[in-house]
Amino acid sequence: MSPRIAIKDDARERRVFAARAATAFLVVLMLVGGLVLRLIQLQVWEHETYQTRSEQNRIQVQPLAPPRGLIYDRNGELLASNRPISTLTVVQERVRDLPGLIDELAGLVEITPEDVERFNERRERRRRPFEPVALKLNLSEEEVARLAVNRHRLPGVEIATELVRHYPLDALMAHAVGSVRRVTEDDLRRLDGVRYSATRFIGRHGVERYYEQSLHGDVGYQKVETDAHGRIRQVLDINPPVAGQNITVHLDSRLQIAAAAALGDRRGAVVALDPRSGGILAMVSQPAYDPNLFVTGISDEQYRSLVSSRDTPLFNRAINGQYAPGSTFKPIVGLAGLSLGVVGWDEEIVDQGWFRLPGQDRIYRDWSWTPDNSGGQGRVDLHRAIYRSSNVFFYDMATRMDIDDLSGFAAQFGLGQRLAVDVPETSPGLLPDRDWKRSARNLPWYPGDSVNIGIGQGDLLVTPLQLATVAATIANRGRIVRPRMLLASDRPLAEFDPPPPLPPVQGPSPDDWERMVDAMEAVVHRGNQGYGQNGTAWYYIGQEIPYRMAGKSGTAQVVEIQQGEQYDEEELGEYERKHAWFIAFAPADDPVIALAVLVENGGGGSAVAAPVAREVLDAYLLPQLAAR
Repeated sequence: MSPRIAIKDDARERRVFAARAATAFLVVLMLVGGLVLRLIQLQVWEHETYQTRSEQNRIQVQPLAPPRGLIYDRNGELLASNRPISTLTVVQERVRDLPGLIDELAGLVEITPEDVERFNERRERRRRPFEPVALKLNLSEEEVARLAVNRHRLPGVEIATELVRHYPLDALMAHAVGSVRRVTEDDLRRLDGVRYSATRFIGRHGVERYYEQSLHGDVGYQKVETDAHGRIRQVLDINPPVAGQNITVHLDSRLQIAAAAALGDRRGAVVALDPRSGGILAMVSQPAYDPNLFVTGISDEQYRSLVSSRDTPLFNRAINGQYAPGSTFKPIVGLAGLSLGVVGWDEEIVDQGWFRLPGQDRIYRDWSWTPDNSGGQGRVDLHRAIYRSSNVFFYDMATRMDIDDLSGFAAQFGLGQRLAVDVPETSPGLLPDRDWKRSARNLPWYPGDSVNIGIGQGDLLVTPLQLATVAATIANRGRIVRPRMLLASDRPLAEFDPPPPLPPVQGPSPDDWERMVDAMEAVVHRGNQGYGQNGTAWYYIGQEIPYRMAGKSGTAQVVEIQQGEQYDEEELGEYERKHAWFIAFAPADDPVIALAVLVENGGGGSAVAAPVAREVLDAYLLPQLAAR
């Protein structure tokens, strides 16, 4: 009989099972021990660290933009305010499929390719984590409602209400008050990152730019609790922002409206000053642009239209346009001649309508010359040379003065330099002399250069703001005031630190100033004297005027007219025609307003620019006269 074979060894199986159970138990014990240790690490050893991380996911500190300070005119009218708008924003850290989300949003509100492009630019800028990025500005109420209804399926999407700059007068004050623009990457590199952490706009031009530090205010913060979609559930703590300072400027919005209306659709500028303080009462540059477009969003087509226009609406002619002053420079030349002893009030010459330098063939004509009539003003002294604007008198006088002496005298009026206190970006103009010509052109100064300078032509360039300052200086009988915008503020402004007063113009006697003012009054008020005897502006503005005005017209040549040829406006293109100037102040004996008017390519100063000046002065003075 065969031996029995054991199929199952119970004892061995029990030993194997016990070994495996023990191993499993040890493994489980080690795992549980690891979990316990990890729990102790999280809850005890690193409790504060992970508590902070958890709160960062749930609780956020958000910067709060301060309301920008308001800007008022001298009568309390708002020139720059803030208004609320609704903005569609996206917290990209909460979005898994950003392109898909944008496509979905485009089905609810209109989102243009330009909106997407600007959104991507903003995303790439330096910013805080979980900071909302604007996708579409200035939502309508209907768009806000559609987004609110669908908000549950739009993670990371928020509708933010923010205050943005608003200019109630639109284009009217664009070149006077200035405007804000969106903060750029270049701005972020130079600005205080903390102070501007919630700011989207910064002053870019004019008053907005100069007083940026005071207008901006101080940033605030709020601690908020958010849900899984990144939306705010509650505000836990808040440190409110401090609003920017309000300021009042010398500008008179009613006068600004009158000046813009007087200028109409023509290219040009009007600058009016209070000669007692230098306060800028009006600063018009036409054409202009609506600064609100740069706040709420300007399309590429609109922007291209602005920058490509030949009429350059973005260009501030009042402070940056540099033009030959023409005959408005003659009062300065006359006062220089008196101061240097080159001419006296009783000295006369015979103005036959032409002037020739000794030993030269070139003939310099009077403005009254025609091929059939040499023109001329007859016997002329300085008084008559001003009110009849005799070119020949000033040709002769300028050639008897050293150009460096004439330029040095003219510099006292602020020509060739920047005098304004708080008007940024002003151009200095050009006051040429020997050193300038040698440096700029490597040429000597010729007598013919002095002939041209004598009537405000040649290389001499001024801005309308500078000529308004000249008018104010003559109105003040030599006392110079620096143009300024600021009239008052609710608190002292860090930026306002005016330089010391300028010394008065040296040279002319008190009698010289009074007689020059008398001659400029005759420009406007001398009339009914017969042909060739009236002031050049009397026919156009000097009749039925209830106050005494002193003024001087100027016509600045743009293109050269060959010897023997007559200026014919009809044969020239629009942009080749002469510029029309007029400077004035009133009342002549106790001036409260001085101004300069430029009409680009307008023609004659008396015929074109003087009526604009009369309208502006009437708008300012007639209400004051009626109130007496």
